[in-house]
Amino acid sequence: MQNESSLTSNASTTVVVGMSGGVDSSVTAAVLREEGYRVIGLFMKNWEEKDANGVCSSAKEFADVVSVCRKLDIPYYSVEFVKEYWDRVFLHFLKEYEAGFTPNPDILCNREIKFDAFFEKALDFGADYLATGHYARTDSITEERADGMSAPSARLLKGLDPGKDQSYFLHAVSGKKLQKVLFPIGDIEKKEVRKLATKFDLSTQAKKDSTGICFIGERNFQPFLAKYLRGGKGDFKNLDGKKVGTHAGAQFYTLGQRKGLGLGGEGEPWFVVSKNSVENTVFVERGEFHPALYTDELEARELTWIQGMPPALPGEPYRCRAKVRYRQSDQDCKLILGASGENARVTFPTPQRAVTPGQSIVFYDGDVCLGGGVIRQLGKNFAERGHTLSDMRERFSASSSASV
Repeated sequence: MQNESSLTSNASTTVVVGMSGGVDSSVTAAVLREEGYRVIGLFMKNWEEKDANGVCSSAKEFADVVSVCRKLDIPYYSVEFVKEYWDRVFLHFLKEYEAGFTPNPDILCNREIKFDAFFEKALDFGADYLATGHYARTDSITEERADGMSAPSARLLKGLDPGKDQSYFLHAVSGKKLQKVLFPIGDIEKKEVRKLATKFDLSTQAKKDSTGICFIGERNFQPFLAKYLRGGKGDFKNLDGKKVGTHAGAQFYTLGQRKGLGLGGEGEPWFVVSKNSVENTVFVERGEFHPALYTDELEARELTWIQGMPPALPGEPYRCRAKVRYRQSDQDCKLILGASGENARVTFPTPQRAVTPGQSIVFYDGDVCLGGGVIRQLGKNFAERGHTLSDMRERFSASSSASV
């Protein structure tokens, strides 16, 4: 509980809270209100379409925002970024799928919409800070710029709850932006957020967490994507080139995928191990430990560093930890920047399963998120190196984690 002097000080600080209609952003607003800040609730609409039940999901979410803001006695507004989201996030999302990649729209959405277009709109509302319900933390630092001058900045830290940490999705947001961002629930666990929602008697206290594509929500993914991409039936083949089935279009499948393949027969389940988008062929093999699912090297491009500068010079090996997907445990790795600094070769001491081009690799030094990039190429997989399914099963069967 803050003392009276801090509450008085906070009263002169305006915080715009990005409110989605969910429990996390609701509690974010409530906590800041209790701490004495001047809080404004701001909802953003980024998608026009109705959900699978024919109901405009953004209207339902905004109704929850209104309910919470009225309960907290704070002003609320709605802003629209439909065009910006389409132009800067969704079109890129589609182009990546067309090129055979599996993109992560949440990362691009954070960089281009939430912490850019929406951030600027918050400033128009007189915000001293933007707050969101992300599970992450920041601390203030002084950043050395390329011109030798220093400027205020912030580091991005993992959220306290390891099961909910969202720093992975925030790695492309600059430290300059983060110094004006608050993450009030980043240092508490999800179960405590639920308790706070009950304490504040918020209408969203029992609302389940949202999933699905950023701002588009839960969809039957393949039919949704098929509305925007030209598909076409193609072959499922094993690595020997034998046809084992027919698929709806290579762009609808991702490395490591098991569900939704429609392949049966006796034996272990089938998994996607690679695909050729040009030939519209998806390669599959049986067994979750199949060596074609594993690699220990990749190339990342489109690198971004939260402090603006990479942690090492081009050609200089740098050891840190990394995630190649959300909720993966941190993996030891070594990265070497290319001559331009725009790409990096990353190697791991242990095999990594189902590393997927188009997804992001995010680098860490302890709890500090350094930045990341997009996985564009993979090194040789373990099948190409002569390993067998029995080799890999023996190696990983003792531990179900298998670096996943």
